[in-house]
Amino acid sequence: MQTTTGAGLELETTLSAVESQLSSLGDSLRANDMTAVDHHATELHRALARAVDHFTHAARSGPVPPALRDRLMRASGLVASQRESLARATAALDRAIDVLMPRSAPASVYGAGNNDRGSRTNLQA
Repeated sequence: MQTTTGAGLELETTLSAVESQLSSLGDSLRANDMTAVDHHATELHRALARAVDHFTHAARSGPVPPALRDRLMRASGLVASQRESLARATAALDRAIDVLMPRSAPASVYGAGNNDRGSRTNLQA
């Protein structure tokens, strides 16, 4: 069994990995580097899974140090903030795509117009 110092060090290391991946993901998002975004999002997911596992285990063994608990809450807030930013960006992108490429059926209307023109041309010929 680990000592409190060992458990605290493990939590510190795990939480630092989450914070590092959050920072890297934020930098990648600001740089519009989609390859890096994908990589850091995957690594953040892994780091968060490890952190949840370690903090859950630590909480069962005794109280988690308040400073680490506060840092985990801040990291959780940053994850939620980045998720919300991505949702807003996705919605804005969807609206822009809808303006540029409407989802209604203009293709059949344009197609019908082209058929009418062809028919008129044939009638005039």
